[in-house]
Amino acid sequence: MPHLAEGWKDYEIIATGDGYKLERWGEVHLLRPDPQAIWEAPFDLFSFPKLNAYYRAEAGKKEEKWVILKPFREEFTVSRKGLTFHLKLSKNFKHTGLFPEQAANWDDMISLIRDAKREIKVLNLFAYTGGATIAAASAGAAVTHVDAAPAMVDRAKQNAASSGLKDKHIRYIVDDCLKFVNREIRRGNKYDAVIMDPPSFGRGPDGEVWKLEESLYPLLKRTREVLSDKPLFFLINSYTTGLQPTVIADLLKLALKGKGKISVDAYELAIPTDEGLELPCGCSGVARFISE
Repeated sequence: MPHLAEGWKDYEIIATGDGYKLERWGEVHLLRPDPQAIWEAPFDLFSFPKLNAYYRAEAGKKEEKWVILKPFREEFTVSRKGLTFHLKLSKNFKHTGLFPEQAANWDDMISLIRDAKREIKVLNLFAYTGGATIAAASAGAAVTHVDAAPAMVDRAKQNAASSGLKDKHIRYIVDDCLKFVNREIRRGNKYDAVIMDPPSFGRGPDGEVWKLEESLYPLLKRTREVLSDKPLFFLINSYTTGLQPTVIADLLKLALKGKGKISVDAYELAIPTDEGLELPCGCSGVARFISE
C-alpha cells in the first residue's frame, strides 16, 4: 500500500489524465505533465476556467516551457501544519520547488524524532528547498542541510524563516554530498538520522558527475560511517524510473548491515486526488533502528 500525503489544505490535485495533473497551490492553479496519469482525463484540463499556467512538454519536441494564461505573483506560498513553503516556477522544468507527496515522509520523521525524547542530529543530503529539513527542525532536531545548488539552499533558508524556524539549529552547506560526507568522516562528526533524496543524474559545484545507478550504493556505504552509536533512522527517497521500493529496501539492508538491528519499510508515495484516485509520486524506503 502506498504512503498517502494527506493533511494538505493549500494543495490539491483536482483532476488527472492524458499525461497531466491539474493542481491547486493556494490560489494558483497549475497544469503539469505526469507520466503516471495514462488514463483519459474527465474533461479538457487545458480549458479549466481558473487555470493560471501549464507546462507544455510535447513528445518529440525539445522545447518545453511554462505558458502563462492568467498572471499571478512570481513567488507564492503554501502552508501545511505550520510549515510554510515559497514556490516559484522553474524556468526550464515543470517543478515549483516543492514535492507535496513528501508530506507523508515529513509526518513519519517528525513522529520518530519526537518519540525519541532525546537530542537528534539529522543529516539531510540532496536537501533541495528544505521540506524535510524544516519538518525535522520543527520536531526539535538539529539539522545539517546539504545541497550543491546555492539557489535551492537560499530557498530552504527562506522556508525555514517563514516557518518560524530561522533561529533553530539548522546548518546550511553548499557542497557535493559525497565530498561533504567524506569530510565529516575525517572530522569524526556523527548523526542520529540521515535523509537523502538523490537525483537520477546531476553535477556538483565543481563538476562532479552523479549517476544514481553507479553512485548511490557507494554513497550509502560511506554515509553509514557518520551514523552515531544510537542511530534513529535512515531514509531514502527517489523519483528515478525503474528504482522500485524493493530495491531501496535491499540497498538499505546491505548498506546498514552490521550497524545494529533494523526494521526496513519501503513504499510508493501517493497523493489522494479529488477524483478518488491515489496518484503515485515516486518511492521511499526507511530503516528504523531498534534499540536492544
